[in-house]
Amino acid sequence: QVRMVESGGGLVSAGGSLTLSCAASGLTFSRYAMGWYRQAQGKERELVAGISSDGNTYYKDSGKGRFTISRDNAKKSVFLQMKSLKPEDTAVYYCAAQTLLNELVAGSFRWWGQGTQVTVSS
Repeated sequence: QVRMVESGGGLVSAGGSLTLSCAASGLTFSRYAMGWYRQAQGKERELVAGISSDGNTYYKDSGKGRFTISRDNAKKSVFLQMKSLKPEDTAVYYCAAQTLLNELVAGSFRWWGQGTQVTVSS
């Protein structure tokens, strides 16, 4: 059974930083592309960053220069470093896995976690 558990969310002031972590189990982690997507209240889900099995990355324009995605295959974990946070970054952040990065970018997720809340106050 695949399980993905996010952590690291919280309340932060605008301009602050947070690092989200996602620990995965039950899958051959190194073979999958991993991504972070978010869903704000009343808005559609959006992929903010993704990383392929061989380390290629994707960032949504809103996160370029502020977000950094990384992975540690030995620990079966993926991370999202977020800096210069803005109130519009407020959302529930989920990690997701899919076979290929371009599938994640297209909005296809094979597995995902329960999410962690990020709230950025102005």
